[in-house]
Amino acid sequence: MLWMSALYATSSSRLYCELMNNPGSPRPGFPHRHLLGIEGLSRDEIAYLLERAEGYVDQNRRADKKKSVLNGRTIINLFFEVSTRTRTSFELAAKRLGADVINMSTSTSSIKKGETLLDTAATLNAMHPDVLVVRHSASGAVSLLSQKVNCAVVNAGDGSHEHPTQALLDALTIRRRLGRLEGLLVAICGDVAHSRVARSNIHLLSTMGARVRLVAPRTLIPSGIDRMGVEVFTDMAAGLKDCDIVMMLRLQTERMHANFFPSVREYFRFFGLDYDKLANARHDALIMHPGPMNRGVEIDSEVADDYGRSVIREQVEMGVAVRMACLEALANNLPDSAEGNL
Repeated sequence: MLWMSALYATSSSRLYCELMNNPGSPRPGFPHRHLLGIEGLSRDEIAYLLERAEGYVDQNRRADKKKSVLNGRTIINLFFEVSTRTRTSFELAAKRLGADVINMSTSTSSIKKGETLLDTAATLNAMHPDVLVVRHSASGAVSLLSQKVNCAVVNAGDGSHEHPTQALLDALTIRRRLGRLEGLLVAICGDVAHSRVARSNIHLLSTMGARVRLVAPRTLIPSGIDRMGVEVFTDMAAGLKDCDIVMMLRLQTERMHANFFPSVREYFRFFGLDYDKLANARHDALIMHPGPMNRGVEIDSEVADDYGRSVIREQVEMGVAVRMACLEALANNLPDSAEGNL
């Protein structure tokens, strides 16, 4: 591990020198103004965020968890959909970096009085926040909002499109357990059609050199998904064969406007993860789920709580570290003066 520390110290010193010599240039490592999705990010940019998150995992396990990286910065969490873990994770991440955090509830905001998304964006922009963390039920809404504000924007999930920080925390969880992403065989199982988690993970895992399989009923496999370079299966036994990772997805019933399977009982029988189906994967395959879980529907309770193989609780822990890394990376590109945010 000493050579890794030395390498990190050397790269950090080089980064500092580059920034001092070229203060107006884009920041190396992660030069983007927003984090709207995994699609389009390079392998090096993803690796940079994961490396930064590694350091925050250790920091979050100490008694003193706070840093002053975002002192004086204002982060607004704007969630148009109900969320507990993601919003709390972003709030913790920002506070541990020293930022001022505001949680906006759309149920009690002007949005309920008829204000449009763009009106909300203009109103918030006038308050000069530094980062907006946005979740919205419509795919593309977060990207649209990012075009109307002067601050950085993080996509905390938009419709069935993307959920970039979830894919990053999944990748960090896998990498810390197995030491790599490249060459792994990952099965993503369940409601692929409505899952932003699936799409972000497909982009990230493929970019980092992993092989991705999708396992789902035909009714929950979107047309043309094979063009993303994945293998598609409609049978759990075949789809899980020799897999290193089994990633279950939540049934997005709130996005379903038709009957996609006969019953919950039938769904679990064929596509819910239990030990019989898991036996087709590698003997040490890791079990993942983005949460919240529907026990007895997507995954059996015994499997979900398997101490040696389930990393579901670790995913929650990695979420805070990843979001700290993302907020820091975006804050590095923010202007230091008030004029820059006018």
